[in-house]
Amino acid sequence: MFNEVVNTGASQALQTALRFAGQRQRVIAHNIANITTPNFIQQDVSVSAFQNSLREAIDRRASAGGLEDLVLSGNSEVEMGPGGSITLHPTTPRGGILFHDRNNRDLETLMQDNVENGTMFRVCSDLLKNRSDLMRAAIAERI
Repeated sequence: MFNEVVNTGASQALQTALRFAGQRQRVIAHNIANITTPNFIQQDVSVSAFQNSLREAIDRRASAGGLEDLVLSGNSEVEMGPGGSITLHPTTPRGGILFHDRNNRDLETLMQDNVENGTMFRVCSDLLKNRSDLMRAAIAERI
């Protein structure tokens, strides 16, 4: 009974999205740090591919009764490890301008990715905190 209440799947999905956003932030920060490095080629991971993989994992979990762990599959850029850890395998995005120093920088896109990823991280962390606070209040019988 307790496992069914705590392990509804929303927390796991939020934790997975939070881990993805944290790992992607490292990739974005690396791109920003090397914006003027000659011969540096920016890399990124597909957010839509991650979201599709997460949606499929949630659907598989729901069809199997909802008590299993989320397992992402079918995405070559995002790999789920033991304990829910995430490893990213970024690729070179298409587009951008190749400058004379052979760097494919695109500052506007980098800043947009930074803001969108930060927003995703913030929303997931706020939702996860709200779930935790609600569970804590229920356990303390303050509802």
